[in-house]
Amino acid sequence: MPAVHHILLPSFLRRAMRAFELKALVRQSGCELNRIGRSRNWRLTADREQMTTIIKLVRESEEETWQWLVKLIEKERGSFTHAEILNLVKRNPGISVTELVILANCTIAEARTAIDEFEWSEE
Repeated sequence: MPAVHHILLPSFLRRAMRAFELKALVRQSGCELNRIGRSRNWRLTADREQMTTIIKLVRESEEETWQWLVKLIEKERGSFTHAEILNLVKRNPGISVTELVILANCTIAEARTAIDEFEWSEE
């Protein structure tokens, strides 16, 4: 079972324009997004794969006021292992090096190694 992370989102609704769209986008990835009591703070409960999905969806939306969420999630998610990067390539065989670097927050060399390894293993 994948490890679940809890991320505190302070003043979630006040920091994001079109917050209801952002909430729908986050929940679309299968995560839990809950308000903490009666405060302004919210809590995101997600595993690493769901965090990666959220990051991808928020970046595709290009909404400037949502980018703080990407920074928080990337910090909590941490760096990927080689096996996790390779798994990303297997799930998205047409992924480019640049897309992989952005999604996995890895170096160009790590991305190229994973893509090459995947391409050579198919033959």
